[in-house]
Formats: sequence, structure tokens, C-alpha cells
Amino acid sequence: MSFRAACVQLRSGDDVAENIRQTVALVRAAAARGATFIATPENTTLMAPDGGAKLAQSFDEAHDPAIPVFAALARELKVWLLIGSLAIKVSADKTANRSLLFSPDGDITARYSKIHLFDVELASGETYRESNTVEGGSEAVVAQTPWGGVGLSICYDIRFPQLYRRLAQKGAFLITVPAAFTVPTGSAHWHVLLRARAIENGCFILAPAQGGEHANGRKTFGHSLIIAPWGEILAEADSEPGVIVADIDPALSAAARAKIPNLRHDRAFTGP
Repeated sequence: MSFRAACVQLRSGDDVAENIRQTVALVRAAAARGATFIATPENTTLMAPDGGAKLAQSFDEAHDPAIPVFAALARELKVWLLIGSLAIKVSADKTANRSLLFSPDGDITARYSKIHLFDVELASGETYRESNTVEGGSEAVVAQTPWGGVGLSICYDIRFPQLYRRLAQKGAFLITVPAAFTVPTGSAHWHVLLRARAIENGCFILAPAQGGEHANGRKTFGHSLIIAPWGEILAEADSEPGVIVADIDPALSAAARAKIPNLRHDRAFTGP
């Protein structure tokens, strides 16, 4: 039941059609390398300069121009395709930051809307208020695949280990973390956070990222990663667009959890 997984690393801008074109080309490249589960980053089709610009170029799920393209691509290539996130309009002034998992039939088999929103002021002076134009999700999701459960998360979620614990305890042997990490936080925390989530939950981590300097001037960290349940980095990108692949054996998740059975050892406690 082993399979090959791929992370597609992008440098998306504010031209939706061009972003779709580049994504399709790299997904094809991943499939050509034997990948049957392919994941793209957060903000796959749109890295707008601000939340208002993103809202202006967003659609509801029924009218998003990228969705039929990706459905047809998954069907043509006969792959499981996780689009890390699209800005899906859910009201006049809000979008959802939503992952969509397409089956090899081209059907959407799972949806996950990012729960934890990035509202921060960095020491570098960068300020982000995702909640101004994004409605946070409220439901954790484990998708069923031929290889087992796949947990879905997005970017800032990685700083909330309780989410990953729940996904692992509900059967996820692999968890996806599509992201558009900033350079300062990525340099400091990206590798250690992802490896920690893999180790503490005995699961594979598939983390496709945005990387480099985007057309609107924003810079993202890149370094897409595929990590094994024991914490080893199986594949890593640099900051350039491209594809990384690794072979995934779900039995290694079971083996890691047998060695360290901490998922069965949570205990209720009181205080502080």
C-alpha cells in the first residue's frame, strides 16, 4: 500500500489564470514522477496584495474558475489532488481559506476551511489581519483515501498542536499542511514545528509551500517538506517553484505509534 506523494511549490501572484496555468504544469510534472497524491500550497490561485484585493477576485465554490480545471486534471491524471487552499467567497465581505481534495474521479471528496486565522504583528514590521476578510472554519477533517485517513490543515494551524492530536486520534496517518509562511517565521520555526507535529503524532507530514518574492512584493519562505513519522525529512525544496516527491509507507506510521504509544496515553487532568 505504499505510494508516492508530491508537494508542488509555487510562487503565486495576483493573476489567477497564470497561477492556474503554472499549477497545472507542476502537477503534471509531479504525476510524471510517479506521484499519485499531489498537494499544492495555501493560496494556490491567488496571492493578492491585501485581503480586499483577494476578496474582489474571489468566487463562491460553484463559480470558482479553478475548480473545474483541477477536477478535470485529477481525473485525467488519475491522482488524488489536494489544492492547498482557494479563497472561496462565503459572504459579501468574507472568504473561507479552503482546502479541496479531489479524487481520481475528479470529485471533491473533502473540504477543510482554515480554523486558525493569522492575525499578527511581526518584529520585522509586517502586519497581517487574516480575520478582516476571512471567516474561520470550525470543523476538523480527516479524508478517507485508499491508503487510510489524511488529516487536513492549513499554515497557521501548525501552531495549534491540539488540532493535529485530534486528527491523529481520528485515524490520520498523514496530515497535509499547505502554507504561505513569512520568511522571518519560516526561518525560525517552519522545520521544527512540522517535525514536532510528525513526531508527537506518529504521522507523515506533507507541507507544500509558497516560496520566494511574489509579484506584489510579498516574500514567502518556501522549503516545502515531506516528513516521516519518526521525524526524518524525506524531501525538501528550496525557495524556487518546483516539485518534491517521496515514497510513503503507511505502515511506518503504525510502527512509530507502536514504539511510542502516546496517542493512547492522554489523561484528563484538572488545573491550573
